[in-house]
Amino acid sequence: MKFTQYYLDCLSQASYLIGDETTGRAVVVDPRRDIDEYVRDAEAAGLTIELVLETHFHADFLSGHLELAEATGAEIGYSSVAEPEFPIRKLGDGERLSLGEVTLEILHTPGHTPESISIVVWERADDPEPYGVLTGDTLFIGDVGRPDLLASIGFSRDELAEQLYDSLHTKLLPLPDATRVYPAHGAGSACGKNLSTDTWSTIGAQRTSNYALLAPDKATFIDLVTEGQPPAPSYFIYDAVLNRQDRPLLDEAAMPDALDLATADRAAAAGALLVDGRDPEEFARGHLTGSINVGLDGRYAEFAGSVVPSDVDIVIVVDDGFELEAKNRLARIGFDRVLGYLDEPLAVMTANPDRVQQASRLTAAEFGQRRADIDGLQLVDVRNPGEVALGTIAGSTPIPVGQLPDRIDELDPAAPTVVYCAGGYRSSVAASVLRQAGFDDVSDILGGYGAWQELANSGS
Repeated sequence: MKFTQYYLDCLSQASYLIGDETTGRAVVVDPRRDIDEYVRDAEAAGLTIELVLETHFHADFLSGHLELAEATGAEIGYSSVAEPEFPIRKLGDGERLSLGEVTLEILHTPGHTPESISIVVWERADDPEPYGVLTGDTLFIGDVGRPDLLASIGFSRDELAEQLYDSLHTKLLPLPDATRVYPAHGAGSACGKNLSTDTWSTIGAQRTSNYALLAPDKATFIDLVTEGQPPAPSYFIYDAVLNRQDRPLLDEAAMPDALDLATADRAAAAGALLVDGRDPEEFARGHLTGSINVGLDGRYAEFAGSVVPSDVDIVIVVDDGFELEAKNRLARIGFDRVLGYLDEPLAVMTANPDRVQQASRLTAAEFGQRRADIDGLQLVDVRNPGEVALGTIAGSTPIPVGQLPDRIDELDPAAPTVVYCAGGYRSSVAASVLRQAGFDDVSDILGGYGAWQELANSGS
């Protein structure tokens, strides 16, 4: 058996290539949208991708099932209850798919979504125990899938939580303890609240350590898994719907267009946003006024999707050589309205100093020294509620960065404003959003709450 896990750190997303080396037949499970790596690896291993399996309609990324089907001629497989716009192979509960010696068994495991499935992998059909199970967003390492993401489009959170409990206890937990667990996401994903950094585990380990599986009854389980979930990024519903649709395909090799400043200005005047993917420190030293900073070195697509509307055009600003990467990473969440990139941004800013703005960033010590002298200070904590619950800077207003665009009216644009997160990445995003919205005096704290805690612990 050929079994490969592909883990995408920036989205905490896992996909899989499974092949039978005796027949050369293979499937890909939950592919990302830039699919060349799967195709290359399959060809190198002498495998033909015949089927693309989706564990559910994903909300946190735009899946590559259409791209992979177009590239390989593979069928697309979903649960038999799924109803997308494109042709699919409908898979029944308990159905077995033979690749030769390798066999896949489909389990309907609704709860995270109504159409969720898990896929049991057998190296040989007559093995006494399976090799592993691909659990999608039903079971994570240390957590289970959240049942509340579809509440805004008509699905009851509590009803899905009940289904999730039943799926876990009647479909997954009966598997042998040695069965490897391969989920669709890991730590950092907003698809759960307690995901581990481990990318695989076993049923036995999860049975004894996963807080949700230790719930003594269904009512307790529902309370546990519905309480304290992080805010879902605003693009989640957009992607959950788009993954059902027959939509344009991504050409991951196609470079975005190079734009001069005049063209970028016309685009901005028509409503486009400038998304600057440079490091927050580099952005702070100088950027085009009105730009939003979402650093490529971080969770670029996730936070761009959290603060940039899905229905606007985008002009990307990145260091030379990163233009294609920025375009493709935005495409991973279905943000295809990239008009192009600003050509030679540093030269443009050097030639147009009147268009350049610097960003104020304060060390924790500087903020501590100056705080009492800032009249009318507006302090904003842009971390998630679970982080805030563990400690915050006194006097701050909690608004998670992904909620900032919709809650910006809660803040005074004329007040001196300081924002902070855990380490400084999200605060740069948030501060740039506020400046772009017309806030005149905005700073963020270098090192975030972590630096503030260190300062407090040192007694300085």
